[in-house]
Amino acid sequence: MSSAEPQGLQAFPEALSTRETWLEPFGWYREMRENAPVRYDSDRNSWDVFRYADVKRILNDDATFSVDPSKATEFVEPEGEGAGLILDTMLFEDPPRHDELRGVVEDSFRPRAIRELEPRIRELTREILDDALEGEGEIDLVSEFAYPLPVVVIAELLGVPVEDRDRFKEWSDAIVSSAGDDEGGAEFAQRQQAVQQEMGMYFLQLIEERRENPQDDLISTIATAEIDGEPLPREEVLGTCILLLVAGNITTTNLITNAVRCFGNNGLFDAYTDTGRVPTSAIEETLRYRAPVQAMTRIATEDVTVGGETIASGERVIVWMGSANRDDRQFSEGDSFIPDRSPNQHLGFGHGTHYCLGAPLARLEAEVALSELFDRLSHVEFADAELEPTRSSFIYGVESLPLRYSV
Repeated sequence: MSSAEPQGLQAFPEALSTRETWLEPFGWYREMRENAPVRYDSDRNSWDVFRYADVKRILNDDATFSVDPSKATEFVEPEGEGAGLILDTMLFEDPPRHDELRGVVEDSFRPRAIRELEPRIRELTREILDDALEGEGEIDLVSEFAYPLPVVVIAELLGVPVEDRDRFKEWSDAIVSSAGDDEGGAEFAQRQQAVQQEMGMYFLQLIEERRENPQDDLISTIATAEIDGEPLPREEVLGTCILLLVAGNITTTNLITNAVRCFGNNGLFDAYTDTGRVPTSAIEETLRYRAPVQAMTRIATEDVTVGGETIASGERVIVWMGSANRDDRQFSEGDSFIPDRSPNQHLGFGHGTHYCLGAPLARLEAEVALSELFDRLSHVEFADAELEPTRSSFIYGVESLPLRYSV
């Protein structure tokens, strides 16, 4: 689980505004690392930071670089019922409130707790593959496998009906999306507000049910939580439920899909179908090479110098982890996919206080899903298709990935 942007999320940099450049932004990253590692973009009123050391420094300094968008000079409060739900989460809170909110659900995402889910995740994976793979043929990896699995897993953890998963996908896609090419800022804001209102009503009903009749699920944990003897405010209960649903499926879907892209583009399909397993190191290399989250936003809380440039208090800073993960200053042959790379101190799940809460779950799901997939197949190749990037200015993946396969 990782980043989402508040309403009015950052526009694409002009250099990444086309389908081709967002599918492969890495050449631009390389150019920026060399020629403009810290640069101000007046069109977006934002600073962009590209080198590993600078990105890591910013992610590790909560006092100077806040996640709270209301600290930005140009911040506009979202209007309308439900419009700011996604802001009422740990994602946009600095310590100590971030730590208090994270503590409500953190035990459920610790490595030991996640390891106990492995048999159930494997069972679900096999059930989904039974439906998706029928003899020799073609499969859309995203819609038939990489999307359904993490949605079912997070739905079961939360305690929401799995049969609503199509609604979950629609909501999740809308929350992380950018404005459409034919959509103005006002139309985009209205669409976001409508989605958040619908999600809010859905979860409010579940929350009230769990307060009356708690179950062994995360919604019950959140709905009945107290901090210093006080129950969580309604907005934070709602926001936390929505955050876990959205982040719990979007990131993992794209990790699985991006991994298969990496494997196919680097001649690894046969090696993995032969062994029937995907090494953990190859998943870690995917998190470096094609991370599902490419960028995060911070707000400078004071005047600060980064890379020789002075960033003023209240200005927005976009840290490009996708660029940092390719930085040759940190990674030998940074633009090469090396499946057994070690060490691999990538920033694919962020860094510091806001390091991804769900990283252990995403890693486990990807490892199980990819190994089960390649264990089923004797041959796999990309089908002819024009890939479309996920329409988001920070989530990185493709809408569809058709594969041809034999079993």
